[in-house]
Amino acid sequence: MKLKLTSLALLVIVIASSAFIAPVFKADTYKVDAAKSTITWVGKKLTGSHNGTIDLQSGTLSFNGKKLAGGNFVIDMTTIKDADKSANLEKHLKADDFFGTDKFASSTFTIKKVAGNGNTVNVTGDLTIKGITNSITFPATLAWNADGSVTASADKVSVDRTKYGIKYKSKSIFPDVGDKMINDEFELAIKLVAKK
Repeated sequence: MKLKLTSLALLVIVIASSAFIAPVFKADTYKVDAAKSTITWVGKKLTGSHNGTIDLQSGTLSFNGKKLAGGNFVIDMTTIKDADKSANLEKHLKADDFFGTDKFASSTFTIKKVAGNGNTVNVTGDLTIKGITNSITFPATLAWNADGSVTASADKVSVDRTKYGIKYKSKSIFPDVGDKMINDEFELAIKLVAKK
């Protein structure tokens, strides 16, 4: 009888405590459609600027309901294009002075934290370029489309290239570079289209 009462008491404790445990929801994974997604870049220097595109290789976004919970994407660094179609500039950007694409063919971004609710959030994550990883934070917007897909956009992602070992004509590293200096920061505009 004592054993039955002990078992019953344990059962009551387990049931009561489980009522206070928050349910764990499994995040929904959305696959990024590389063909519908875009990444553009802008690099500035004292005497002007250059801009172009770079292709997305793959990616996923995770959602709890309509709340962004995580994700990652891979950028194909070998696809850097200059909008003015300068073959020399494209070759230089792929060289060791800049992104060294022969050795580092891809860069990655992994979401670590998402702050804010609704369609406007701040995303913090690890950006890896040339095998070097740094944390960056940027604002992003989410839009749910009629076909069930979601568009995640970040119009201005500032990246300090010197933190990734890209020092070419950086005034902060080479003060005597004069008017040949290139800004340490370049900007990315990212649009990811993903579907469950």
